[in-house]
Amino acid sequence: MEVTYPARITAQDGAHFVEFLDLPDTFTEGATLEEALFNASEVLSAMLSWHLDEGHAVPPPSKVGKANKAVHLIAPDAKTQAVLLLRHARADRTLADLARALGTSWPQAKRLEDQRHWPSLKTLDKAARVLGKRLVLRME
Repeated sequence: MEVTYPARITAQDGAHFVEFLDLPDTFTEGATLEEALFNASEVLSAMLSWHLDEGHAVPPPSKVGKANKAVHLIAPDAKTQAVLLLRHARADRTLADLARALGTSWPQAKRLEDQRHWPSLKTLDKAARVLGKRLVLRME
């Protein structure tokens, strides 16, 4: 699973307005396209974090064809991506199941899905393996 959300960017009154297709309460703008893209990542991270903190369901990102030039795929920050990827990989397994598989406590397993904490790559890799996945890093 790739955690990038499609956003429509339109030029309005000398600015670039950004609205997320999957998150209607999430939008921003920028004076330039570069600034709008930067702001989009920031607001996406903030809104996904808010949804996670409040216990709201986070919609998965929809798939958008590359032919649509007005739509850009925006990634949230790494912490938020890690939380969403772990929750998706865990699926219907409980945190207690994950804790047992990791050989750790329930509170420690819960911290893996809290974007205010920053687990080590070693811990993320171990969690991915016990969930039948593989940790892959990428820089853009």
